[in-house]
Amino acid sequence: MNRTWKSLAASAAISMAVAAPLAMSTTFASAHNGEDHDSAVTFRLDSMKGTNATGDATLTPTDSGGLVVEIRAKDMVPNSPHAQHIHGDTSGAMKHCPAPSADKDGNGFISIEEGFPDYGDIHISLTTTGDTTKASGLAVDRMPMADAQGNLSYKRTLTAAELPKGTLENLANLHVVQHGVDANDNGKYDMEGLGESTFAKSLGVDGIPAEATDSATCGMIMPAGGVATGGEAPTAPNSGLLAAGGVLLAGGAAVAISRRRSAAVTGA
Repeated sequence: MNRTWKSLAASAAISMAVAAPLAMSTTFASAHNGEDHDSAVTFRLDSMKGTNATGDATLTPTDSGGLVVEIRAKDMVPNSPHAQHIHGDTSGAMKHCPAPSADKDGNGFISIEEGFPDYGDIHISLTTTGDTTKASGLAVDRMPMADAQGNLSYKRTLTAAELPKGTLENLANLHVVQHGVDANDNGKYDMEGLGESTFAKSLGVDGIPAEATDSATCGMIMPAGGVATGGEAPTAPNSGLLAAGGVLLAGGAAVAISRRRSAAVTGA
């Protein structure tokens, strides 16, 4: 891992969740009482353009109105943090996983700016602990981290109070996006792979590798346990960018980003 991200990890900033975060201490064991498995939704996380990462996810409503989110992914960038979110819309607007054609600059990967028109605003930030609103979209100290083999395992139970209005009623319109790619196959995020993240730079933070913010996987949620892929997603009508989402969690980004202002930007 390059020094930029290692430094953030040291202060619990872009290391996005050290080895065994509290919220992930419960592994994928048998479900506890109170989970409504008859209403559980499962789906596949497919590789986004330029990556080999794949995974699966299960969203299980609880009897108390909450939601259990379980994710397994493999072939992620090892020993590196991976931001992940539930994206979409609960107002009827159709959002979807970006197709490879979303790569407008032709660099072989899909940046946040390129993917955002398709997958839409952050609905829930899949942090390991604490706040889950879009304000925590870049709360890298509370995001999951892949192990040395590139495997990522995540489980968290969100309470009814933590779910935005309409979440359980609109699971079919939501999907998961994970971030973090390795363009030059050196097992870490660095500036040599894809250069600087223009998204981070737009928020006033220089020196963040684009590899760390580009999209790795996406999975569209279907009702009744159906599966949809994130690779070549069908074209769906867009209602345009959600106003607050146009600058994807600027508030939360500023919090997380403030922690890395003193971090080095060179590769390790």
